[in-house]
Amino acid sequence: MKLLALLSLLILMLQEARTASLSKEREGDPYAILHLGDYVLSLDNYDEVIDPSYYDELIDYGDQLPQVKGTSLASLTRTRFTQSTEAARTLPSNPTTARLPALGLLAAPANHGLPTCLICVCLGSSVYCDDADLENIPPLPQTTAYLYARFNRISHIRAGDFKGLTKLKRIDLSGNSISSIDDKALRLLPALRDLILPENKLVALPALPTSIEVLDVRMNRLQSSGIQPEAFRALEKLQFLYLADNLLDAIPPSLPLSLRSLHLQNNMIETMQRDAFCDTEEHRHTRRPLEDIRLDGNPINLSLFPSAYFCLPRLPTGRFV
Repeated sequence: MKLLALLSLLILMLQEARTASLSKEREGDPYAILHLGDYVLSLDNYDEVIDPSYYDELIDYGDQLPQVKGTSLASLTRTRFTQSTEAARTLPSNPTTARLPALGLLAAPANHGLPTCLICVCLGSSVYCDDADLENIPPLPQTTAYLYARFNRISHIRAGDFKGLTKLKRIDLSGNSISSIDDKALRLLPALRDLILPENKLVALPALPTSIEVLDVRMNRLQSSGIQPEAFRALEKLQFLYLADNLLDAIPPSLPLSLRSLHLQNNMIETMQRDAFCDTEEHRHTRRPLEDIRLDGNPINLSLFPSAYFCLPRLPTGRFV
C-alpha cells in the first residue's frame, strides 16, 4: 500500500511539473493562445484557423510609436500666405514701372506692355520679333545688330525708333503694313547694310544711310515720284537694289557704279533714257559689276534703246520684240 501511494504521489508531481513547463512555454510564445487542437491546416480552412482579430489582443504597437510633432497643411498654407502678404506690402504699387531703370531698354514696355525681350527673342546681338502682333517698332537693346520683325502690323516707322542703335546692321520688316518711314529714322544709322522691306505699302523711299549695301523694297506701292532724283547717287556701297512688283514708270536715275544687281520686273516702265545705265560721254564698259538687270514684266520694248546698254557686260532681261 505504501508503494502504491508513493507511485501516485510521484505521478501527481510529474503532472504538475509538466503543467508548469507548458505555462512557461506559452508565456514566451504569443501564438500559443491559438488553440488549434487536432485541427488540420489546409488552404480551404486557413481563414477559419487564423483569426486576425486575435492580433489586436496580442500586440499593441500604440505605445511603441514615437510621437511626431508636425504642422498641418492648413496651418502651413496660412503661414506662407501671411508671409507673402507681408512681402507684397513692401513692394511698390507699380512694380513693372519701378523695375524699368534697373533693366534699361530690355525692360521698356512694347505694344503689349511687356519688356521687349519677353515678347521677342533676344539672342546675342539679334532680336527676333516675327509674328508678334506688333504695331510699332519695340524699344531695342543698344547692342542690337540684327532686327527681324516680320509679319506684324507695323504701319509707320517713326524718327526715334532706331535712335542710338549705332551697331544696327540689318533691318528686316517683311510682311508688315508700313506705308511711310520718317526721313530721320534711318539716315543716322552708320552701320546699316541691309534694309529688307518687301510686302509692305510704301509709296516713297526715305533718306538712306550711305552704308547701305542691300535695299529690298519688292511688292510695295512704290511710285517713281516717291524716289528722289539723287536718292541713290551717294550710296557708293549699294550692290543689290530690288524694286520689283511696284508702280514705277521709269528707271531710277543716278544709279551708283557699285551696283551689281537691279531688279525692276513687273512694274509699269515703258521707256528709258539713253543715260539710264551708261554715261553717253564715256563709251567704255564702266559698269562691269552690273551683270543682273531685270526688266521683264514691263511694257517696254528693250530693242528700241540699243545705245543704253553699251557700258554693260550683259543685256537686261526683258522684251526685245
